[in-house]
Amino acid sequence: MGRDEKEMSPESRSSTQVDFNHWLMRFLALIIDSIPLSIIAIVITLAIAPFFSHTYGAYWYSVTYVEWYVWWLLFPLIYGIFALPYFIIMEVMMGATLGKKILGLQVQMTNGSRVTFDKSFIRNISKLFSVFLILDWLIGVFTPGHDPHQKYTDRIAGTTVVSVKPGFASGAVPPPPPPPPS
Repeated sequence: MGRDEKEMSPESRSSTQVDFNHWLMRFLALIIDSIPLSIIAIVITLAIAPFFSHTYGAYWYSVTYVEWYVWWLLFPLIYGIFALPYFIIMEVMMGATLGKKILGLQVQMTNGSRVTFDKSFIRNISKLFSVFLILDWLIGVFTPGHDPHQKYTDRIAGTTVVSVKPGFASGAVPPPPPPPPS
């Protein structure tokens, strides 16, 4: 331990450390939420991709052979169009998406109140395109902020994600120590 680390209080030291368990739970919640959204986006992309293909006349050929640029541009756009309202509506109405509910997480304002529509929109705008979401998470995780559980857009919106119950990744509470021998 360096001199600066010894002088830091435990509270300030923990606020600068990354809580990887929290971020892992948020990532798993995002994967759970992304599965049905991805299925919807794939079906819609397959339905409209031939209209963006150079083989427009041969519909079945163009459905099975979709050019890479169609997938890399069209699929994330369609996914984002469905993801943004899903995340906003679920967070405003229920306080969490299905993935967050399963893992015991909840979205709230930093003062503990419920998330409003406009704040939820701000915190979820990065979900429109996956590159923005990755940058949002990286900035949130690796730059100092008041709350270590906030991604960058959470900081802008004044929201945070809290654990309302222990998720499956948390350890069990140890048993109490045995009584002293008499």
